[in-house]
Amino acid sequence: MRTFKIGGIHPAGNKLSAGQPIRTVATPSTVAVPLNQHIGAPAVATVAKGDKVKVGTLIGKSGGFVSANVHSPFSGTVGKVDNLIDGSGIARPAVFIDVEGDEWEEAIDRSETLVKDCTLTAKEIIDKIAAAGIVGMGGATFPTHVKLSPPPGNKANILIINAVECEPYLTADHRLMMEKAEQILVGTSILMKALSVDSAVIGIEANKPDAISLMKRLSSEYKGIKIESLKMRYPQGGEKQLIDAITRRQVKSGALPISVGAVVQNVGTVFAVYEAVQKNKPLIERVITVTGLKVSQPSNFLARIGTPVSTLIEAAGGLPDDTGKIIGGGPMMGRAMISADAPVTKGSSGILLVSRDQAARRPQRDCIRCAKCVGACPMGLEPSLLMNLAERKIWDKAEENYIVDCIECGSCSYTCPANRALLDYIRLGKATVMGIIRTRKG
Repeated sequence: MRTFKIGGIHPAGNKLSAGQPIRTVATPSTVAVPLNQHIGAPAVATVAKGDKVKVGTLIGKSGGFVSANVHSPFSGTVGKVDNLIDGSGIARPAVFIDVEGDEWEEAIDRSETLVKDCTLTAKEIIDKIAAAGIVGMGGATFPTHVKLSPPPGNKANILIINAVECEPYLTADHRLMMEKAEQILVGTSILMKALSVDSAVIGIEANKPDAISLMKRLSSEYKGIKIESLKMRYPQGGEKQLIDAITRRQVKSGALPISVGAVVQNVGTVFAVYEAVQKNKPLIERVITVTGLKVSQPSNFLARIGTPVSTLIEAAGGLPDDTGKIIGGGPMMGRAMISADAPVTKGSSGILLVSRDQAARRPQRDCIRCAKCVGACPMGLEPSLLMNLAERKIWDKAEENYIVDCIECGSCSYTCPANRALLDYIRLGKATVMGIIRTRKG
């Protein structure tokens, strides 16, 4: 069974919500829809206070090529366009909507009818994806139309669909495959057409045997699509690790996947592509896992963008009394949220409620030079060295030792017997070095 070659760990899966079907949540009375839910330039508001909007109305126009449109997930009246404090505590522009009814744009096909045939050209597909505001839904939120438009001199020859979901606790992608398998396969075919490739591989980790079986059975009707069962290993969902596992191609330091002829898309993104191209539906909602060891009803929800995280927590049985942290995402790569009032965004894959005992940091001790962090790093880096360089602000040496190659997976911190804050310092160092590089380039 395939997996990537370098590093990796095996954290407990804790897939508590894997058997829970996707449910919808109650509609809030007021929502805030951020205009910056993607990597790149923020969208520019196209509405103002007092404007009426429907579900699917464009409320934010992309601010450049590397940017994404934003659409209203609800119908109602725009209360204001103002800054919103997001889950990380950063003020970001947002459109505040007073929800009134549930009126949709007429062009959106809301039926459950599967639409297989796509007669659009590659350019028309990419344009429609861009118009729908689709971004990478595995967490990176890179605008999808940009990934589908390789720079001159680069050509894709394989499409890889990331259905690994190796992050502990999260099951949103698993449930999506179980309930929307045909739509995902059609979406994969559409992306193959957009890239002009004849081959696509959907990589799924072996802890999802029901999804593997279902996708294999249905994919036999779709030309060029293969389902690959992968050995369980974190962080196999990383682009470079997944490319290695499936193709054995190595993406060099500083290079993009397209340099080895590969384009990687998350399975949630593929479903969004199907809905955009075949149903004229912009990206206004997504599947999110709400879970935790003390959560009474670990669940998978279909939540519209802008829905407060607190609404999802209540639908999962409420906030446990001993909650120490609310994490946006999974335990390895997720970030602690400052408030449950923050809204769901396009990149929200999960909400993890962690008890005080789990959230408590253990005392940090001196490095014992065991090299476990080196063995675990999937990028072949030396995390202990990078932490020391970041702690001492030796930025030139940090850059020389490839700190910007870190994918922030947390494998180093997970393995460290001395409880060193490896990832924290490396994140700080990486951000600083990337800022220095940008300044140097002007």
